[in-house]
Amino acid sequence: MFPMLRSTLLWLSERQSVFTFVKSNGLARTFASRFVAGESLDDAVAATRELNAKDIPVSLDLLGESVSNRDEAAAARDEAIAIVRRIRAERLQANVSIKLTQMGMDIDEALAVANTRAILGAAEGMFIRLDMEGSGYVERTLRLFYDQFQPAYGEAVGVVIQTMLRRSAADIEELIRRNARVRLVKGAYKESAAIAFPDKRDVDTQYAAQAERLLADGNYAAIATHDERLIGHVIAYARAHGIGADRFEFQMLYGVRRDLQEQLRGEGWKMRVYVPFGTEWYPYLMRRLAERPANIAFIVGNVVKERVRRP
Repeated sequence: MFPMLRSTLLWLSERQSVFTFVKSNGLARTFASRFVAGESLDDAVAATRELNAKDIPVSLDLLGESVSNRDEAAAARDEAIAIVRRIRAERLQANVSIKLTQMGMDIDEALAVANTRAILGAAEGMFIRLDMEGSGYVERTLRLFYDQFQPAYGEAVGVVIQTMLRRSAADIEELIRRNARVRLVKGAYKESAAIAFPDKRDVDTQYAAQAERLLADGNYAAIATHDERLIGHVIAYARAHGIGADRFEFQMLYGVRRDLQEQLRGEGWKMRVYVPFGTEWYPYLMRRLAERPANIAFIVGNVVKERVRRP
């Protein structure tokens, strides 16, 4: 049942006509509010302050992927720069995640490079993460990281690797060799079995092995998962090999396992929460539900409880 539901949710994430319909639907927006901080930067800053008060830093992400023209790419660049400036002005514990397609990579690679360099320049050493997108963008993203961004900005820029892709183990080794900062995720895009592991058990096995490699030899790894079994595996590996809590951080998504976020932080592990915001929340929401379809029942239950409690 879940594989079919996952495929359906990923298909829906690509349907602009469905997004147009649900964007004005109150119940859908209530669902989205569980995983998305809001539509404005002010909303994201408010969510950041709440998490910072619990000694949990964040990574802010303006939602949206491939843009269709240079003006949209410029607008996304300017929004990212505004986020950087707001973080600095308000002294928030935060960094920024961006997508190269949002910077115009599908229009002109040189445009995406220029826009990304403008953000990195404005950040002045603040860490910027290049989010990874579908498999068709992996090689291009890594090539630009290796050739353009890491040489110029060093440890102020990092990338994301998806363990569901068959190529990722080799990519991890190359990134370790280059002393790059990596965020490790399972992956949330629909991919063919030719290039991705279709079985969740295989993805989990790859995740555990690649997390070990990053802990052993990587440069401040970001272990991004809500899977308690994998989290326990990482903690056990770190303790067994004398790897201190200062050598890596756990990362989780806004609104997912908030209890576990606070528990890990309370136990002395570093925790960062990925905080998305913006009007393009629908594709993001569908991919989050596809990652763990059980989230649907969880959200529905909470929405029902909240509505029942209203006077």
